[in-house]
Amino acid sequence: MRLLLVEDSVALADELMASLQQQGYVVDWLADGRDAAIHGVIEPYDLIVLDLGLPGKSGLEVLTEWRSQSMNAPVLILTARSSWSERIDGLKAGADDYLTKPFHPDELLLRIQALLRRTHGFANNSQLEAAGLLLNEDHQSVIHNGEEKELTAAEFRLLRYFMLHPKQLLSKSHLADHLYDGETERDSNVIEVHVNHLRRKLGRDVIETKRGQGYRFVGQ
Repeated sequence: MRLLLVEDSVALADELMASLQQQGYVVDWLADGRDAAIHGVIEPYDLIVLDLGLPGKSGLEVLTEWRSQSMNAPVLILTARSSWSERIDGLKAGADDYLTKPFHPDELLLRIQALLRRTHGFANNSQLEAAGLLLNEDHQSVIHNGEEKELTAAEFRLLRYFMLHPKQLLSKSHLADHLYDGETERDSNVIEVHVNHLRRKLGRDVIETKRGQGYRFVGQ
């Protein structure tokens, strides 16, 4: 999953990026509201973490612009302000959740997991479960036929994306946009390799190949 973090505190951004990357997220970081207003609508982000107190343009202005341009990625706002009015203004502008500073990075991770599940129709699930598979996001493993199987970091990222988009036909370029930030990785056959690794662990029928179109996660 590809995330955008908009936060002007370098120390906090470094801490959050390290935590998010460890959990298998690809993270872009911006510190200025003017840059965020542009990148939020031209890049395919799965979720955005947005600080309200930004230089250049406030987070509330940025969020309002995004929603006016039909940017529908879920947005979790961060704020150091304790005023209820600020939180309400953010929610009215189109935020999906909020977190008040200071907070523990683990709380942000849990909120992101829950928000992504809710956005993709798994609102009642405390864990990601689809097509007969149960994903353990803490251990980066999957339970298949009652057996827990370890995943590499790349396999985990790919399977999580598939499970959040069951039955959807996903092209290689789409998957690359949401799973990788390196041009070398995007131009290689890395996705095909990891799809084959998942098939060896979970069965060949778990992921369908549509020649010339992409892949579809169908489960058991």
